[in-house]
Amino acid sequence: MRVTADREVCVGAGLCALTAPEVFDQDDDGVVTVLAAEPGEAGRAAALEAGALCPSGAVRVVE
Repeated sequence: MRVTADREVCVGAGLCALTAPEVFDQDDDGVVTVLAAEPGEAGRAAALEAGALCPSGAVRVVE
């Protein structure tokens, strides 16, 4: 699994950081930051959910 985030598209909703805090965070401006580009099995389900919940489509999760 590979996780990426387009910081130019991010609207700062924060759903990714709330859903998968071990994989995503937000910087001081509220923009997404990827903490774990290749999350382990423990973060897999949360990363997939975060990708599905992202309102701007900035978060991408590829299996």
